[in-house]
Amino acid sequence: MAVASALGSHNVFVYGSLLADEVVHVLLTRAPSSSPALLPNFQRVSIRGRVYPAILSAQNNTVTGKVLKGLTDAELEMLDKFEDKKYIRKSVEISLLDTSEKMLAETYVWSDKDDPDLYGEWDFEEWKKLHMTGFLEMTKDFKEILGESDSTKTRVETYESFYKEDSSSDM
Repeated sequence: MAVASALGSHNVFVYGSLLADEVVHVLLTRAPSSSPALLPNFQRVSIRGRVYPAILSAQNNTVTGKVLKGLTDAELEMLDKFEDKKYIRKSVEISLLDTSEKMLAETYVWSDKDDPDLYGEWDFEEWKKLHMTGFLEMTKDFKEILGESDSTKTRVETYESFYKEDSSSDM
């Protein structure tokens, strides 16, 4: 049940835009092995003004997602930079769907359970149809900006400027 080995191998439960292998590949320059997984006692919700979701602790609810396996310390750091500053990375117990095996994984939980911008359910299939193309472009911009040595622009700032520029499209 170890989250990380001495070699820095991390498992990360993802439930939103990182379910898309294309987004993960842009960020990590590879698609790590993964397995479908369930996170008990959490709920996935939409965030007003954003196309990606949040999760909150919620008894008797379950979030379907997947676990990215064997991430390096540098890859985990990249995901930390990519996530909104309102997320807190925490260790959770998940169940793999293919084997029912339980394991520990890191995930990103929204820090303010009373945030008035949280509402309803978030749907990955709808996101893929409506937002994935634009989100993938924003992610490429974020990664490029991150590579600039003097840049301190966060993913949220990249997201906001990208979507303001493209507000006339269907993103």
